[in-house]
Amino acid sequence: MLSQESHSVKEHASILMIKLGGHCVKTGQNHKVDVVVIGLGYVGLPLAQRAASQGLRVAGLDKSSETVALLNSGKSHVDDISDSAVQQMVDQGFEASTDDRILNLAKNVIICVPTPLSEDGSPDLAAVRSASVAVAKNISPGTLVSLESTTSPGTTEEILLPLLEDQGFVVGETVFLVFSPERIDPGNTKYTLQNTPKVVGGVTSKCRDRGVTLYQSLVDVVVPVSGVKEAELSKLLENTYRQLNIALVNELARYCHELEIDIWEVIRGAATKPFGFQAFYPGPGIGGHCIPIDPSYLSYTVNAKLGYPFRLVELAQEVNNSMPQYVVSRVQEKLNEKKLAVNGASVVLIGITYKANISDKRESPAREIARRLSSLGAQVSFNDPYYSEWDPLNEGATLPFVSVEKIVPEAADLVVLLQHHDATDVASIERSGCTILDTRGKLAASNTVSRL
Repeated sequence: MLSQESHSVKEHASILMIKLGGHCVKTGQNHKVDVVVIGLGYVGLPLAQRAASQGLRVAGLDKSSETVALLNSGKSHVDDISDSAVQQMVDQGFEASTDDRILNLAKNVIICVPTPLSEDGSPDLAAVRSASVAVAKNISPGTLVSLESTTSPGTTEEILLPLLEDQGFVVGETVFLVFSPERIDPGNTKYTLQNTPKVVGGVTSKCRDRGVTLYQSLVDVVVPVSGVKEAELSKLLENTYRQLNIALVNELARYCHELEIDIWEVIRGAATKPFGFQAFYPGPGIGGHCIPIDPSYLSYTVNAKLGYPFRLVELAQEVNNSMPQYVVSRVQEKLNEKKLAVNGASVVLIGITYKANISDKRESPAREIARRLSSLGAQVSFNDPYYSEWDPLNEGATLPFVSVEKIVPEAADLVVLLQHHDATDVASIERSGCTILDTRGKLAASNTVSRL
């Protein structure tokens, strides 16, 4: 049950004073914050920015004091949100905080905290649990709580629901609980938060309707589903679909290399079919915040709750996780053609982020490739327009950064294109005559260029 003190604050106090960022914000029962976003990263910050742009009163909660200070000073730490956009949010009244009591002010709370994997490969829901505890202890009656963090089916009802009930809330009556999976695609300028349909599932129909109403104010299309489990699983299905198809073309790329067939031409030909086919492309491995992680949540849930493996998902993970080693084997092959050993060879890695034209290195295969090549004695250096320092070995010693104009045959035995950023003049490297292994299919095959 809510304590007497909590009731007096949440239901009866006319003015609530909360210290935020060094000064006080006054609020009353009629002057609440429309949305508090928990977790101000690549999902939460664009969401907060969108809500603010729609005229909603927005605040943010994050455990990182550095992130909070940066945002409150009008600076962004997310690729898709500019400093000017954050400054505009601040000018409109947005403020970030590390103080859980800010949740007292919220009409709507949206949880966007990370859900990584534990060391044993199981879901790490520590951030979701922590945020859920803070929400349950601090929100007011009538609040809508939406979980957007990618997670296994059942999480919303198994973690958030009982915590809210323990505080005396009746979900669907005194508070409202939904799951609405994030669909942020960093660097994608065509499909944004606004024009990407939003799936919403509620614990009850009243919860769902409240969630639909909130998200209709933020996005163009809202897609209600019957429950939170359906919404949770829809997110996992989206990225498992991608992982399976990437694994298909990654394995096919190996066979095509052995059979001397151009995999890129194969895909280009197949993609001309106007129905029944979607093009996926091979690469040096999978990276980012979704594809390497989300399918693991699905396979773990199937195994934990049903007692048997999700074999197709696990096989796809095995294929995709083996790609960095395959790239290293191709590096060895290319150096061998030049009568060079890996040990002592100069290898330049181009592009170390997991995706083109963004600075995000999470789960990037470049790290594993650099580690494996270094362990074989290669002299590894790198180029990336987003980074001048990089320590993939986690040994406190960064790899040498080399500018594009210095990547010439005399200085580089082999160049490996791992990521193709628009800001990188790869064409000049190609013109220099360097031997190149292109893992992204961006360059035409030639005497000096080999494709994955």
